[in-house]
Amino acid sequence: MGAMVGFGKRYWAVILPLAAALVLTVTWGRELNSTVAVLVGVWLIGAVLSSVHHAETVAHRVGEPFGSLILAVAVTIIEVGLIVTLMVSSGEKAASLARDTVFAAVMITCNGIFGLSLLVGALRRRVAVFNAEGTGGALATVATLATLSLVLPTFTTSEPGPVFSASQLIFAAVASLVLYGVFVMVQTVRHPDDFLPVEGSSASAEDEHEEPPTRRESLRSLGLLLVALIGVVGLAKVESPNIEYGIAAVGLPPSAVGVVIAMLVLLPETIAAVRTARRDRVQISLNLALGSAMASIGLTIPAIALASIWISGPLMLGLGATQMVLLALTVVVGALTVVPGRATLLQGCVHLVLFSAFVFLAVSP
Repeated sequence: MGAMVGFGKRYWAVILPLAAALVLTVTWGRELNSTVAVLVGVWLIGAVLSSVHHAETVAHRVGEPFGSLILAVAVTIIEVGLIVTLMVSSGEKAASLARDTVFAAVMITCNGIFGLSLLVGALRRRVAVFNAEGTGGALATVATLATLSLVLPTFTTSEPGPVFSASQLIFAAVASLVLYGVFVMVQTVRHPDDFLPVEGSSASAEDEHEEPPTRRESLRSLGLLLVALIGVVGLAKVESPNIEYGIAAVGLPPSAVGVVIAMLVLLPETIAAVRTARRDRVQISLNLALGSAMASIGLTIPAIALASIWISGPLMLGLGATQMVLLALTVVVGALTVVPGRATLLQGCVHLVLFSAFVFLAVSP
């Protein structure tokens, strides 16, 4: 009876993913007028909210640090599918789509989600406390992946333009997979304690004593999570022509499309990270942020390298000067934030200002 009551209280979390999948089926491949586009946006938000709920349910069942990997990897896998689909359908017009989307994901996670997590944690306890060892290792991995995949193509000379040669792209893809695989092994097997909340952090008592969901509930939530994430990314793709039209109508650069789509796709992780930080589990929020950035590069670049076999046209991965400056500043500021293992409102605000600078320069280069 208790389980039925709990199910009844959360019926919305079951209905919304299924409804979003139905809306996606009905609208896929069709041109939407403004009214329908607004309704699709409403269901998109519903899919985001339900995906956060189901991700937290599954994470509670499997525990940390495995739980923080679930949402990051699930969203990134579907994000990769969205990028490849758009690149195949758009041809040469999407030559820089992978770069724009991956870079946007890095800046959103390493500054937007990272900064929000620190800000919320500091507002709750005046000082946000986390494990410098695990967070520092994650930041170093993100910085290496971003440099190998997004910075080096600007300076290589084998091919004209900010592109890799075939052999260079294969090397970057293999290096990305190796680094991501090693990080996951370290996080989950070798040194999992480095990615858990530090002792002494006042994680809410209800989080500590609440019984985990049953295996049946967890499997149901896992299935609904996948449905919800497919709804999020699919509806974001359905909305993308309207987004492109709106961006062109107001005179914004085409790269802004990748930024908007990345924001929509990463919205579930943002909400989950903020909710986790409010429970004084800042470390888990940072795991989400940096894990998402790492998965976005470590899985996207190999997938793009494979897809490039049948995608016509150049694959522009190299960042421009402005983007490289923002990336370098993000890495330096992130390192200074992580080293002490504690942060105040100041550090959170610095990262949020960097995120604001990225958004502003993306729409006004």
